Amino acid sequence: MSKKSLFAYLGTLLAFLVLDGLWLGVLMGPTYKSLLGPLMLDQPRLLPAVLFYLLYVLGCVVFVVLPSINWQRAARLGALLGLVAYGTYDLSNWATLQGWSASLALMDMAWGTFLTAVCCTVGHVCAHRVHR
Repeated sequence: MSKKSLFAYLGTLLAFLVLDGLWLGVLMGPTYKSLLGPLMLDQPRLLPAVLFYLLYVLGCVVFVVLPSINWQRAARLGALLGLVAYGTYDLSNWATLQGWSASLALMDMAWGTFLTAVCCTVGHVCAHRVHR
């Protein structure tokens, strides 16, 4: 793994953990709990959560951060990846789960779009600072 790839991965991962941690833990945790009720565990399962973050960030770096020629492209492609990934999850849940509403799906898709755009931008900036 190159130094550029490592910095891209670590920068994207750190941004993702900080922002999603704030979103889920501080800002929206109670909202998700009230909307989803018994569907949510009292404590998330650590292993699948860790695997999700590691895998999703790998996808961000491989498909968006490293191929992007500038931070603006990383932001745009990150937004698209976030919309597709979170949309797949949220629309599937809306289609199959009784407690998953349209408003919850749209809110979560908007968050995933924004979050992935920001994190891919941070990863791109980190990767390109290595060469300076």
